[in-house]
Parts: sequence; structure tokens; C-alpha cells
Amino acid sequence: MKIVVLKFGGTSVGSIDRIKKVANLIIKYVKKKYKVIVVSSAMSGDTNNLVNKSKKISNNFSNAEYDVLVSSGEQVACSLIAGTLIDKGYKSRSWMGWQIPIITDDKHKYSKINQVFKNNIIRYLKSDGIPIITGFQGINKKNRITTIGRGGSDSSAIILAKFFKAERCIIYTDVEGVYTTDPKKLDKAKKIKVISYEEMLEMASLGAKVMQPVSIQDARLSRIDIEVKSTFKNKSGTLITKRKNIINRNIITGISSTQNDAKVTLVGIKDKPGIAASIFKPLSESSINVDMVVQNISADGKETDLTFTIKNDDLNKTKKIINSNKKINYKKLLFDKNVSKVSIIGVGMITTPGVTYRMFQALANNKINIQVISTSEIKISVLIDTKNVNKAISALHKEFKLES
Repeated sequence: MKIVVLKFGGTSVGSIDRIKKVANLIIKYVKKKYKVIVVSSAMSGDTNNLVNKSKKISNNFSNAEYDVLVSSGEQVACSLIAGTLIDKGYKSRSWMGWQIPIITDDKHKYSKINQVFKNNIIRYLKSDGIPIITGFQGINKKNRITTIGRGGSDSSAIILAKFFKAERCIIYTDVEGVYTTDPKKLDKAKKIKVISYEEMLEMASLGAKVMQPVSIQDARLSRIDIEVKSTFKNKSGTLITKRKNIINRNIITGISSTQNDAKVTLVGIKDKPGIAASIFKPLSESSINVDMVVQNISADGKETDLTFTIKNDDLNKTKKIINSNKKINYKKLLFDKNVSKVSIIGVGMITTPGVTYRMFQALANNKINIQVISTSEIKISVLIDTKNVNKAISALHKEFKLES
């Protein structure tokens, strides 16, 4: 069988008119002789409304009941899509994760899919049926409904494409694909035709909102090519694929930025082994993710300064943890919430010297000061004043010729 998996996001199914457009898209693939497996998110706004209802009951709402509650949004969307296809003369039905079944581990709210039993869906496809499957959810071995985290419908589609050996996995959304940078921050942003898993994973982790990092990782591990494209425009999208499949590439593929950073500096800590670990251990135990880290070279071998970044949301908790940490002494504790991270990403920088210089010089030419630097094999990130983010993106976009 020639199978294609089509996944539709919340905005794609956000109204009855849009659901009718989705049904017409599905029919186009059926007419091309594909066996179509559809995965749907909840209608836009529905999941947030359900989450808010749980919070009105309690901030410690049961995780198991949370999964039952929020998974109902996808059921509504799938029923409406299937009903529309039936009305148009096609055989279709909605499938809940537990009906297939899709088996997950026992961790509610953030489950991982372990197994997909294919027989029911295979029989249905062979009978010319169009299964409309709820994304984001499954069932554990205790017969409890589970969900796989926000943005999990993309992961559902990718895992289903793997298990059913689909020829294609297409993520339909409200944008035309992945762009060189956020088009809302730079109108000269260009759509990327092809991007590697590694580059997309970095971009998603660093602020690009097209897909969640966990979904990209699922695709990379499963070796599933993904096409991201618009539900509303009949245009080609962006192909996310293996690095070796990309022939012509720029040095830099894209630029990402974050908006929820805070900088923490401990001035005058002891310069000796174990101090950094004693600072970061209690933060880790409180699930606070530390990102960029820099420690100054000690002038006298006795004292130094340590700077790191966290999410703004974790700032108050971080203050309390550091202030109550009796294992460390420091002269001053500084915080700055007006910082953002700007990153350039590209596999091309691995074999191209001078990328770091060009980035730093482009920022210097625009009088943008760099506060913290971090790098990986295919990424360079800098921490700058939030007010300079758009200017930095524009300068780097021009420097690395992403506009052409």
C-alpha cells in the first residue's frame, strides 16, 4: 500500500469552514491513490480552555484526570473531520488512541509512545476507509488514557508514519513552512526549501515555533522525512530530512531568537573545584534548566564571577534557591530580565572558517554588545539586550546572505 500520513494542526481545524477545506485536501490524496492516515490536533483554543478548567479546580489537578480531560479536544476535531468526509461520500471514521491501540508508558501528561498495534488500521485502509486518528494521546498498560505533551500531535503523526512505513508525513499548519527567521521580526525572511533534522532541532529548541523539539527528535530517530506546509495555500513547504540528502546549502540556514530569558550573576564566589556544581545541583533538583554559562578567569586564584541564563519564569524560584544555599558564599547576586538569546544555525559552519568572526563583527557594526556566548557544532548563540533583538536578526540575515 502507498500510505501517506497527514497531520492537521489546531488552526487548520479551527472552524467548520476550515474543517471542510481539510476534508477537500484529504480527498485530493485519496484521488492520487494514496491510503491516507489523518492525525488531528484539537480545534485552536480548545486545549487551552480545557487546561484552564482544570486549573480552576486545582493547581494540583490529578495528572491522570488531566489526560482524560485535555484529550477530549482531539476527539471533537476528529469526529467533525470524519463526519465531513462521510457527508461527501467517503468511508471514514474517527479513532481514539485507545481504539487502535497506541500504547504508551505510564507517565501521565508527558508519555512516550512505545508501540502501535497496526491490524485494525491496516484492515480499515484495505477496505478503502480513511482513519481520522486523535493526535497527542494513547493508552497505558493500566488502560488509562495518556497524553504525550503539548505539541504531541506532531509526534503522533511521525510515530504512526514510522510504524505504518508511510511514504510521506506531511504536517499541515498555518504557515507555508520553516523560515530563515521569524517573519514577524523580519519581513525579508525567506522560506527554507530543505533543512536537516539537526538544524531544525536547534532552531526549534532556540525559539522557532513551527514544531516542538521532541517531534523533530522523533523524526530524526525514526528517519522519517517531514514536509511542513500550509493548509490554506497551495504551495510547496519545507522538507525536513537527513543531512546527506541536502546538496546545495548556505553556510547558515537560519536565525532564531528567544524572548523569555533571564541572566543571573554571582559576583565574588570562591574559585575552587565543586563550587559550580553546588550552585547548579539544587537548581537541577527543582527542574530549572540552566542554559548559557560563563565563568570569568580569576585574577588572584581566589575569587571569580559566574554568569548563567535561565527562563524568566524560573527567576523568583532561582533567587530563593541561591539565597538559601548555605554551601556557597558570594559578594553580590545580580539579575537581568532584559536579555534575549540570538542564534545562528547551520551545518555549513562545520567546514567554513570565519563564521564566528563574521557574526561578532556584524553585531559590532550595529553597536550591539555581546554579554554571553555559547556554541555547538552547528550553532553559535549570543546573549544581548532584548531591545536589540530585531536589529541583530536583520544584521545577521544580511551578513550571511539569507535574503537572496
